[in-house]
Amino acid sequence: MDGVEVFDLVCLGSGPAGQKAAVQAARAGFRAAVIEREERLGGLGLLSGAIPTKILREQALRYRRMHGSVTSLAVKLHGDAPLSALLYGVEDVVGAQDRCVRAEYERNGVELIHGRAALRDAHRVDVQKSDGTHSSLHASRIIIATGSSPRRHERIKVDHERLLDSDSILHMPYIPRSLAVLGSGVIACEYASIFAALGCKVTIADLAPEPLGLLDPVLRAGFRSGFESMGGRYLGGVEVESAAFDGYSQVDVQLRSGDILRADVVLCAFGRIASVDGLGLDRLGLILTPRGYVQVDARLRTNVQGVFAAGDVIGPPSLAAAAADQGRRAALSAFGLDYPANIDPVPLAVYTIPEIACAGLTQTAAARANTDVIVGRAEFDDVARAHIAGDPAGFLTLICERASARVLGVQAVGEGAAELVHLGQSAIARAATAEFFIAQMFNFPSMTEAYRIAALDVMRQRAGRSKIQESTSS
Repeated sequence: MDGVEVFDLVCLGSGPAGQKAAVQAARAGFRAAVIEREERLGGLGLLSGAIPTKILREQALRYRRMHGSVTSLAVKLHGDAPLSALLYGVEDVVGAQDRCVRAEYERNGVELIHGRAALRDAHRVDVQKSDGTHSSLHASRIIIATGSSPRRHERIKVDHERLLDSDSILHMPYIPRSLAVLGSGVIACEYASIFAALGCKVTIADLAPEPLGLLDPVLRAGFRSGFESMGGRYLGGVEVESAAFDGYSQVDVQLRSGDILRADVVLCAFGRIASVDGLGLDRLGLILTPRGYVQVDARLRTNVQGVFAAGDVIGPPSLAAAAADQGRRAALSAFGLDYPANIDPVPLAVYTIPEIACAGLTQTAAARANTDVIVGRAEFDDVARAHIAGDPAGFLTLICERASARVLGVQAVGEGAAELVHLGQSAIARAATAEFFIAQMFNFPSMTEAYRIAALDVMRQRAGRSKIQESTSS
């Protein structure tokens, strides 16, 4: 086509979904391009959210261990250390991620185009480049992978100074003495627990009776216990009417009950919504879900032929690993290539303090399905490595089928849970039984000892012997 670059696949967005989709297509022999409006590659959710948040979390844990108590830490930090001092190294990590993505594109022949994309139709993409010029691309297939952005509250105006969202909270000049978090989802609880660990007086307020409502009760209880031990407070069953800076020093959060919650800073964490403004989806008649995400089927196809979507733009689970997998699958689906079975089970990690992770069947799901299970539990307090690390709070549970002892699910709360869960994930995928963990040789000291302790608990219960009976028998 005269004046129009022709590609087999054009991906909108360079986050995990767009990156892996383009590379997958290129490896299969198709000409692929990625359009990215930001200077850095890797996706805003990863570069401005996931990476700096995890760095801040590590710093919070480090400071707690160095200074002992949350109270003493607060005295050392508040009004003294700028928040940027705790984000030291972010640019190095972000830069490394950017270089990694660029190298992968170069190795696989993926063309990178910096600019803002708009869909003219199902096969034409107009690009306003960062240098001010314009171009037009033709693609037989298009994958929308533009990620998500903070969801707004109709009665609360985020000013990015006192009333923040998850995109602006890390740009605060100093650590506040008090923080009110509106919302109780993953992002809300991650930030709430991190700032509580830094000695900030944190209150989470939400309509939900418990935080992290999508998780199993045992995991929610584990988070809440750890959060409250750091001085955090959870206000459940409350509805927020409005929030505004008082013009002097604090933000007043008006609750429907008539009560007022006051804090130096407020984080509005009402979830995320697909970043699709300006893409021209209305011209295509592309359907969004009631929650504002791009609607796709099991093969990641939208209602418009030739247009696919993957990653946070299609909604939960909103995980970088899941987005990368969806991107690969979307590319395979787009070209009719072999489509592998879904990864099962998908591991979930929530980087709160304490850390939370799970995979496979939950206790709630087992009860709902009337599945007869045994739950074996290991307290981190019984694991030497946890004491060496100075963080023995937490636990691991194995959910096993009673008849066979086959592992159906694993849940963990505590430092290192996100890493620890993968061993259980592998056992579930291979239909292993609890005896698998008893027969293994684990390094000592290591957190993996928790699996043997939980597995032994399962076998004791199957044999009708309690822990007390076991410990008192000769």
